Amino acid sequence: MLRLRVKELAEEHGYNMSSLSRASDVSFTTIKRYFRNPYSYANTDTLEKIALTLGVEVGDLIERVPDTEITSNQ
Repeated sequence: MLRLRVKELAEEHGYNMSSLSRASDVSFTTIKRYFRNPYSYANTDTLEKIALTLGVEVGDLIERVPDTEITSNQ
């Protein structure tokens, strides 16, 4: 399973949900979804905008986690 690291990387770079939304030109609703549910669907174009804003590679926004970790966190 894939997990988004948008929240962690945004916070490391000094962004909150609002500032990342404005800087990346991604809707606040989408950013909020990524922050609150790192297992949600992600559009590659959107991830590219976020990655460019944060100065990271798109691949840095995604990590693979074992399926067992997902069930134990819910």
